[in-house]
Amino acid sequence: MSKRITPFASRYCSTLDRLKEAIRRKRPGLLRRGVVLQHDNATPHSANLTQQWLQHYGWEILPHPAHSPDLAPSDFHLFGPLKRHLGGMAFETEDDLISELRNWFDNLDVDFFRVGINSLLSR
Repeated sequence: MSKRITPFASRYCSTLDRLKEAIRRKRPGLLRRGVVLQHDNATPHSANLTQQWLQHYGWEILPHPAHSPDLAPSDFHLFGPLKRHLGGMAFETEDDLISELRNWFDNLDVDFFRVGINSLLSR
C-alpha cells in the first residue's frame, strides 16, 4: 500500500477513538469480540495512519466503494426500521426530531446491528 498523508486522517483517527470509547461504554463486550467497520476508500479512510490505527486495534473493514451511487448495504438494514418508526410522526422543531432519533437509537436491541452485519454475508 502506498503511503498517503492527509490532514484529515488524524481527525478521522480521533473520531475512531471516540467511537471506540463509546462502544466500550455502551457495548462492553463488543471490543473483545471484534469490531467490523464499514467505510469507503475515501482518502482519510485509506490513509496509512488510519490503516495503522485499525490494525493496532484489530478492527475488520467491510469495504464499500467511494462515491458509490448506491446506498451502503448496511443502510438497507437501518433505514427500513427507522422509516417505519418515524412513519406518521410530525415534529415541531429539529431538536424534537433529533431527540426522537436519539431515543430510537438508544433503545435498539443489542443485536440489531449484529443481525444487519451478518445479513450482508448473504447479499
